[in-house]
Amino acid sequence: MQSMKLCNQFAHQSPQLMCEHYGITPHDLARIQAFAAVVEPKMDEMVDTWYGWLKTQPEFDEFFSEQDTLTRVQGLQHSYWQLFMRGAVDEDYVARRRRVGAAHARIGLPLDTYFAGMNRFLQCFRDLAEESGMEGGEVAATQHSIAKLLHLDTAIVVDTYNAMVEETLTAQSQSLLEMSTPVTHIWDGILLLPIVGLIDSKRARDVMNATLEKIAQSQAQVFILDISGVGVVDTAVANHLIKISRATRLMGCESVISGVSPAIAQTIVDLGIEVGDVKTTATMKDALATAFRQLDMEIRENS
Repeated sequence: MQSMKLCNQFAHQSPQLMCEHYGITPHDLARIQAFAAVVEPKMDEMVDTWYGWLKTQPEFDEFFSEQDTLTRVQGLQHSYWQLFMRGAVDEDYVARRRRVGAAHARIGLPLDTYFAGMNRFLQCFRDLAEESGMEGGEVAATQHSIAKLLHLDTAIVVDTYNAMVEETLTAQSQSLLEMSTPVTHIWDGILLLPIVGLIDSKRARDVMNATLEKIAQSQAQVFILDISGVGVVDTAVANHLIKISRATRLMGCESVISGVSPAIAQTIVDLGIEVGDVKTTATMKDALATAFRQLDMEIRENS
């Protein structure tokens, strides 16, 4: 099968260019059209044989065990191969193949199962060609033509499948990003961002972008960055925190880093990191008290 590296180019290619990629000529399509007369009488038997094989696969119970589903997808298989045997690669053909890829992506059908299934059908076509009574040279030529179009089909399906999976992963990553940078307006003029886990360069940029955007929206005057849930603070992490603190100050918002444990403080000292005038506190309570003083606010208990 030709390299799937070509698949990501298909999104903006015409059917003609797709055919050229896989060396599919008008002669190949004409052979497939002629071979349709051999395949059509055997279509039911071929599909039944294929589903007999599918029932032996572990994915069958997960995706096709219900009789209604099985009947429906068997009908779709007939339509799929009838279109294949039409031997006309046009916009409709490509669109319908993309719908197959989209359907497989939505249900999560493993690609290795799809590849194995297509290989089974290819073998069925090869066997039918050998049994058709055609001359030897024409048998080989027909088998080769079918293989080329089947490879193109696979490329279109996989291209669509991968595009949908990538789109889903991107959406999930964006959701995780939003959850990992929950800048919250906890008081009038005060923002809070608790960070849990590790901080790398990308996450630090995400934190800075989310924070500065929230400051611009809320016109907050104090930003509390709580790092009590950060597992490791090294030179890189400390420098990221300092950069975030300085960036907020440029927007007129004072930054307070809370959750600085004795171990973190010792690490920063041992590493010789210059924190400058960055404000730090040991606890969130201290950070809030600092923020209230910054805003000339005072909280009193009701008497």
